Amino acid sequence: MTIKHLTLLLVILGFSFASCSQAQKPKLVEYEDIISGAKRLETYLPLLKKKNVAIVANQTSVIGNTHLVDTLVSHGVEIKAILCPEHGFRGKADAGEKVRDGRDAKTGIPIISLYGSHKKPTSDDLINVDIVIFDLQDVGTRFYTYISTLTYVMEACAEQNIPIIVLDRPNPNGYFVDGPILDSTYTSFVGLHPVPIVYGMTIGEYAQLVAGENWINNSEDLDLKIIELEDYNHNMIVKLQIAPSPNLPNWESVYLYPSLCLFEGTIMSIGRGTDTPFQLYGHPDFMIGSYAFTPDSTFGATNPKYKGEHCTGINLTGYAHNYSKNEDKINLSWLIGSYKIMSRKGEFFTNYFEKLAGTDDLRHQLESEATEDEIRKSWQPGLDKFNQIRSKYLLYD
Repeated sequence: MTIKHLTLLLVILGFSFASCSQAQKPKLVEYEDIISGAKRLETYLPLLKKKNVAIVANQTSVIGNTHLVDTLVSHGVEIKAILCPEHGFRGKADAGEKVRDGRDAKTGIPIISLYGSHKKPTSDDLINVDIVIFDLQDVGTRFYTYISTLTYVMEACAEQNIPIIVLDRPNPNGYFVDGPILDSTYTSFVGLHPVPIVYGMTIGEYAQLVAGENWINNSEDLDLKIIELEDYNHNMIVKLQIAPSPNLPNWESVYLYPSLCLFEGTIMSIGRGTDTPFQLYGHPDFMIGSYAFTPDSTFGATNPKYKGEHCTGINLTGYAHNYSKNEDKINLSWLIGSYKIMSRKGEFFTNYFEKLAGTDDLRHQLESEATEDEIRKSWQPGLDKFNQIRSKYLLYD
């Protein structure tokens, strides 16, 4: 192996030749060490007394081992409807798969999909509803669609004069802010707002940002209340106990998600259809990698990219456990290194890449062989401006 190839391999594996940051490293904490908003029943149950309630929830909406819906029903709360996001109420649908309406088998409560025929609650969805509860576990990236669902629910509540209570949950990637700011040209359900890829806010803080920056219609009419976390701060990497979606099965995949999701807009596989999605990347022709995998139909990935094909790539399982040595930012070296290898074999990007990146600048920078430092410098003015805005809405240190 030549020096040139060795250097490229080290870049792909994520080795950094830059000096180490002197910033305080985040602390890895267990989910149960944090008191979620949902657990603080005494603060919001009185607000639900004699009210007809709609709740936005999925499989992560729990208190301990009990679903929030079951807890509220046991306290006599009248739940008229369950509104569910992408992946469904029980979190079993594939990414991008339309979710159907139905009924909860245990309680008989109607389930209304916000990822089927419509993404914003209609007046019929909220008929006779006095108050909405929102409780979803976010992962802290712009392209993860729960914050888009949050936005549409908030807007529907503002337009229909219905109060909304957001039960806050920790952001597992809330310890850093990084990436390009969304260009409005590329606004979509995987990117609604002018924020970076990683925005460093809990979902409660993000709700305040959306309302405060008037990113919804009738924002001045919104009655928003956040039930805050206890024992949480923004210097934590939080190990989620429940998979927030089928292809983020553990905290390691959630940790890698901000860096690897950009590969979804390329010809590369990120391991959908394997036991370790978002913990590897590769391609049938990616010859520099030593790890072999063959995607197949799995829970949450019925038709994965390169299904049945032998792929080689880089296995990042265990990378998250070195969090104290990793830099607190999106890892661009994996994307840059893969582009340098695979672009020689043909088109590397798909039309989805700009939506995920939120800009066409990143594609142009990669194609022009810009360095990582050059790419990051282009992000900095937008990040500086966003951090000033973000600071107004933070609830935690």
